[in-house]
Amino acid sequence: MTTHTRTLGTTGPKTSALGLGCMGMSAMYGEADRAESIATVHAALEAGVTLLDTGDFYGMGHNEMLVGEALRTAPPARREQALVSVKFGALRDPAGNWNGHDGRPAAVKNFAAYSLQRLGVDHIDVYRIARLDPDVPIEETVGAIAELIEKGYVRHIGLSEVGPETIRRAAATAPISDLQIEYAIITRDIEREILPTTRELGIGITAYGVLARGLISGHFTPERQLGANDFRAHSPRFQGDNLRHNLDLVEALRQIAERKGVSVAQIAIAWVLSRGEDIVPLVGARTRERLTESLGALDVTLEAADLAAIEQAVPAGAAAGTRYPAAQMAHLGTEQ
Repeated sequence: MTTHTRTLGTTGPKTSALGLGCMGMSAMYGEADRAESIATVHAALEAGVTLLDTGDFYGMGHNEMLVGEALRTAPPARREQALVSVKFGALRDPAGNWNGHDGRPAAVKNFAAYSLQRLGVDHIDVYRIARLDPDVPIEETVGAIAELIEKGYVRHIGLSEVGPETIRRAAATAPISDLQIEYAIITRDIEREILPTTRELGIGITAYGVLARGLISGHFTPERQLGANDFRAHSPRFQGDNLRHNLDLVEALRQIAERKGVSVAQIAIAWVLSRGEDIVPLVGARTRERLTESLGALDVTLEAADLAAIEQAVPAGAAAGTRYPAAQMAHLGTEQ
């Protein structure tokens, strides 16, 4: 299995070509099996995946504890190769409602203290606020993370879901390793301004949503019933005519995948891999079966003709519906 090394920015850590997004093991996509989740993390590490992504608000700390258990029970050599990326700052209440983001320096350090405890580690490899706090200058938030680096609690500073101006201001404050942001065949907004900015500044991209939350995995069907605790039950892209339109795009991708003898998911992940050595796709596999399929994308080579066919089948802007409901789109910042 090929797992070539990529670098997250000029100052960031080296990671394998794919990262594992662990959110779905605790929240947002219905029930998950804890034992299978931990086995999936172990399998990822065994396959050479180094980057594990979590957030302190995923399942109200549940995901960090799960990742911590997976690391604690992994073979020492595999545990030592793991790089843990943590998002912080999202405020929630006991009912699971979202109440904004907190990027104040004191809050940054408070969030970090709890994450270190739940993960059972002495440092966090990449630390980032999940969304920009509109009431706190990014310089203050990034500066607080830089102080944590000075004290050995964090290794690298990341960003998440911010636009070019914020990226430049953050990078002028302290070295930034990478920007985590959604990027997929049907989600290509970053190509206009954000990707040129990160490349100018030498900042890597950690791409989440590469399968558009399962929409372009090749496994989602119109008949699938989604629970109230599944994000997709409220996502515009999974509703009514939008869903039918988007699944038509998936069928167009399936034809390309079948000609190459691979799965739709593998085509979708390989496409993100093809966009540049500075991009690391996060795969949200919750089972070893899905992880194995995702890792197969590393062996898929997309020729110029394949890329042209994908572009014709699913051009930029082809998806129907926004990637988040309107209320959440409003929290992505004024630059996007």
